[in-house]
Amino acid sequence: MECRVLSIQSHVVRGYVGNKSATFPLQVLGFEVDSINSVQFSNHTGYAHWKGQVLTAEELNVLYEGIKLNNVNHYDYVLTGYSRDTSFLEMVVDIVQELKKTNPSLVYVCDPVMGDHGAMYVPESLLPVYRDKVLPVADILTPNQFEAELLTGRKMYTEKDAVEVMDLLHEMGPETVVLTSTDLPSKHGDKFLVALGSQKIVRPDGTKTTKKIRMEMPKVDAVFVGTGDLFAAMLLAWTHHHPKDLKAACEKTVSVMHHVIKRTITYANVAGPGTRPSPAQLELRMVQSKADIENPAIVVEAAVL
Repeated sequence: MECRVLSIQSHVVRGYVGNKSATFPLQVLGFEVDSINSVQFSNHTGYAHWKGQVLTAEELNVLYEGIKLNNVNHYDYVLTGYSRDTSFLEMVVDIVQELKKTNPSLVYVCDPVMGDHGAMYVPESLLPVYRDKVLPVADILTPNQFEAELLTGRKMYTEKDAVEVMDLLHEMGPETVVLTSTDLPSKHGDKFLVALGSQKIVRPDGTKTTKKIRMEMPKVDAVFVGTGDLFAAMLLAWTHHHPKDLKAACEKTVSVMHHVIKRTITYANVAGPGTRPSPAQLELRMVQSKADIENPAIVVEAAVL
């Protein structure tokens, strides 16, 4: 059975971010991916120089209209990431709503990219659009701690706080929420990062329950670009294969991340000891990780809360 994803994200000529981070792994796992590039840049903005073009909301609509006129606007998933423009984001919501009318079982996977570590790196005007328009149509949400706090207006200091924040996010729309990174303390010490997930499940008798998990991942002493985009794409893929088992889906997603990052570090270290790798050397080694993407050895076990 063909499974088709509409992915609306950034595109770079060189490297892996946005659609470049999501498309290859999804294709490797058997998905058809239709990409709309929200920007087309020479490379990601962490390099010394970058050039390129930005797609407007009107241009996004024109591309969608073309798909619609040919009657090929039938999707199983929509995937979105970084956006800087409120009108563009509102247009995405319109497209998702229309696609859901065509296919009510469509799943919208949204990474609400707004900031990290207490700072926003998109205009503040995007927050109410995400909160009031995007969340009600989203099915799977992958915020980090800061983004989840922005969306709910609640701070997280403990695991109990995080569970309450995930429940609030469920009330706002998404059936599945994964907090991709938090500052919560790990039982294994400060070299580990805590991620949490929550999934609303309808039992066979019609009653509802929520399954929550916690994962602890080894921290990496390097900054990578495109990892969030890869995470959201892999969560889409593995929740598709494990629709009622968030534990298995997250274990596979996080394990893919681990293998890709580990391989990237190995390649980057050729710069030599004491030399900081360049942005080009830190580009994710996606093609070299094809086997790990297809069949990841599980390196992180999720605990059920």
